[in-house]
Amino acid sequence: MLHVLPITSAPLAAEPAVAALPLMEQFYTIQGEGYNTGRAAYFLRLGGCDVGCVWCDVKESWDAEAHPRVAIAEMVAAATAHPGRNVVITGGEPLMYDLTQLTTALHEAGCQNWIETSGAYPLSGQWDWICVSPKKFKAPLPEVLRQAHELKIIVFNKSDFQWAEQHAALVGEHTRLYLQPEWSKAPQMMPLIVDYVKENPRWQVSLQTHKYLDIP
Repeated sequence: MLHVLPITSAPLAAEPAVAALPLMEQFYTIQGEGYNTGRAAYFLRLGGCDVGCVWCDVKESWDAEAHPRVAIAEMVAAATAHPGRNVVITGGEPLMYDLTQLTTALHEAGCQNWIETSGAYPLSGQWDWICVSPKKFKAPLPEVLRQAHELKIIVFNKSDFQWAEQHAALVGEHTRLYLQPEWSKAPQMMPLIVDYVKENPRWQVSLQTHKYLDIP
């Protein structure tokens, strides 16, 4: 049984809790990655990111000013218009904002809150599942890593295995560990990931199954 983690401290550089947030897109689909792969989920992709991964496949999310601010009540209404009650809050980097009001409203509407974050900002909000996918361009905070249910490392080159182990040493003992090939490097990296997981079975392979299955 999952335990909700209430987080009361707002990000140091974040805006105060507001009734609207910059929203790049929202859609109902199947979660394609990590522990919750295959489950129906409503995605809220917030605009704004200063982590700047060179291989990011949603660079259009980086500029918060390019996306309209959408009322929290409107996002909750859109999410609950579907039968699924899992909501993934992603970005961009969603923790650039105080997510207390959004996650509280989603919980009150009967939703489970899942977040996908680089861990570069302090946690805010109430979470049923925390996926931390750290990036080299802006280091994750140790206190965020400790609260992760899932550590997902994107493997772009061979040196990322050592980098993955450095971060695995900072998470809790029950955190699930995933290695996922960067999409454009999957043919080169997947054989290495398979061999690594066979030698280090505490890790699991994560795939972007939605891309293989052509699911939005």
